[in-house]
Amino acid sequence: MKLRRLATVTASGLGLTALINKTLTERAEPLDPPLDGHQGTYRWRGFDVAYTEAGDPDDPDVLLLHGLHAAATNKEFDGIFQQLATKYHVIAPDLPGFGRSSRPPVDYSASLYTSFVTDFAEDMTDDAICLASSLSGSYATLVQNETGAFSRLELICPTADTGPRRGWLRALLRSPLLGTGLFNALASKRSIRRFNERDGYFSEASYTEKDVEFEWQTSHQPGARFAPASFVSGHLNPDIDLGDELAQVTVPVTLVWGRNAKVTPLEDGQALADEGDTRLVVFDEARLLPHVEHPGPFLDVLFDELAPLEPQ
Repeated sequence: MKLRRLATVTASGLGLTALINKTLTERAEPLDPPLDGHQGTYRWRGFDVAYTEAGDPDDPDVLLLHGLHAAATNKEFDGIFQQLATKYHVIAPDLPGFGRSSRPPVDYSASLYTSFVTDFAEDMTDDAICLASSLSGSYATLVQNETGAFSRLELICPTADTGPRRGWLRALLRSPLLGTGLFNALASKRSIRRFNERDGYFSEASYTEKDVEFEWQTSHQPGARFAPASFVSGHLNPDIDLGDELAQVTVPVTLVWGRNAKVTPLEDGQALADEGDTRLVVFDEARLLPHVEHPGPFLDVLFDELAPLEPQ
């Protein structure tokens, strides 16, 4: 009887989980582009990679690479995109597996993303300034050392280590029923708000409920859990010492940090700046996303650094 009762309870729980998953999937609407500009598609190894492009093509190229997390998209740059486009030719892709790009159930890895950045930079930009955040900063650094694709690196809280690799966690999150249910819990609006308040932003004024809604929508698109499954399980970490890689870069590099960052604390930025002999710019009252929290001052610093590159 106990086994029968346990089986009944288990079946009921799985049925409820399936129903909740189905309901949440049906509530998610197709994403609208969060950035204004030309909306294009770059075909790459079976992916349809969405990107937004703005500015005069004759101006210097700026490639924007968003960070990686469950709700990652190029919306990360909406506070600076149009202003950058007044002086530069700006292009911002949604990385494979995120945003409006396709999200097939492949094994996402650091090598996949470094290969993507290499090919996208070669095909879509010319000697670009690369502005990248979080893990994407490590990918951009690797690509620069391997190919010399960029004229300058502007890296926002870059990291190459988000924690140990846990294959069991990736397998769990990729599973159809339990994985979807677990990911839906991790990407709930409550969880999104908690991350924003605790780790993303210094001030609640830096984001709105509209932002939370967009993050929820993007994290409930078909296939949304596959790339984040690799992220949270450590499989998107490149096997490098980022300080050593930065020390090998031969173009100008600036590190940008939030003084109050928790996920990648300022001590990490100071150590990377010392090891790589790079400039470090620190924004007060900012955490993981100083360019989102302080877009005006961030652009002031960026434009000042890039002024020598502007057409005379």
